[in-house]
Amino acid sequence: MREDISFDAEGATLRGWFYAPDAADANGGHPCVVMAHGFSAVKEQHLDDYAEVFAAAGLACVVYDNRGFGASDAAPGKPRQEIDPWEQIRDYQHAVTYAQSRDDVDADRIGAWGSSYSGGHVYVLGAIDRRVKAVSGQAPLVSGRRGFESLVRIDAWGPTWEAFAADRLERARGGEPAMMPVVTEDPTAPAALPTPDSYEWFTRTQRDRAPSWRNEVTLRSVELLQGYEPRAFLPLISPTPVQMVVTPNDRLIAGELAAAAYETAVHPKKIVLAPGGHFDAYTGRGFEISSAAARDWFVEHLHVGKTG
Repeated sequence: MREDISFDAEGATLRGWFYAPDAADANGGHPCVVMAHGFSAVKEQHLDDYAEVFAAAGLACVVYDNRGFGASDAAPGKPRQEIDPWEQIRDYQHAVTYAQSRDDVDADRIGAWGSSYSGGHVYVLGAIDRRVKAVSGQAPLVSGRRGFESLVRIDAWGPTWEAFAADRLERARGGEPAMMPVVTEDPTAPAALPTPDSYEWFTRTQRDRAPSWRNEVTLRSVELLQGYEPRAFLPLISPTPVQMVVTPNDRLIAGELAAAAYETAVHPKKIVLAPGGHFDAYTGRGFEISSAAARDWFVEHLHVGKTG
C-alpha cells in the first residue's frame, strides 16, 4: 500500500510516499525506514524499488524528495535546485518526526536509509539523532573535499573557487544564483558529476522513470559539497547499528575511500560489497544485493515481527 504524503520541514513542504506493509507487526505499529535520494536525484529514480522490498519484509517507509527537488518545495526565499547537505540532514530529522507522528508507525523503531550523497547524510543523522535505531548507507559519499578534488580537475580548482566567490557577491546584491549542469555528455565539460556513468544513469532514468528530474543545480551546491565531511561522524554512531554497502569499482565517489572510512566506525557495524560501479547498485544483480542487505539489516535491528 502506498499513499501520497506531505509534511512540514520548518517552512518547506516536503512531499513523497508512505509505504505500509500488508501484515500487522507483532508489536503494534510498524517499524519504519525514512528514505531520501542523493545529489539532485528524485524519488522516482529507483527509491520506489527499495521501498517495495522493505515493505514486503514488514517495514513501513517514508520516501520523500529533498527540498527544492521533484515534488518538494524549497523554503520561502530560497532557490530550487540547491543542495545544502545540512538542510537535507535536518529534513531527515523532520521525516523521522513525521513518521513518529503516525499512528501506524512504532515511534521507537525508526531506521534511516540513504544512497550516494544521502548515504553520507544517514551517517551524520545516526550520530546526532538517537531516535534513529539503525542506519544503512549505500555507495556513500564520505568526504566532500575528496569528492571535489576527484571531480574537478586540479587546474580548475582556482577558477572554481573564484566562481564561488563571485556567485556569493552576486547573490548578496540580489542577483540570481549561478547554475551548472549536473551531468554532460562530454566528460570534459563543466558539470557537477562529470562522469560517463553519471550522464548515462541520470538521462536514462529521467527518460524512463523521472521526468521531474532537472539537469541543473546551483553552483553553491558544489561549494557546499567540498566542505562536507560525513566520515567524521562514523566513529560517533555507535551504539546505533550502522551498515555500509560499498560498490568497490565506484569511480564517482571512490569505493575504496568509503571502505576505509568504514573501518573508523564502532560496532555494531557491517560492510557489504555490491558488484560494479556507483550506479550498478540500483538495478540487476547490484540491486538484488544492495536491497536485500539493507532489508535484512533493518529487519534485524528494528525487530520486525518480534515481540518484546
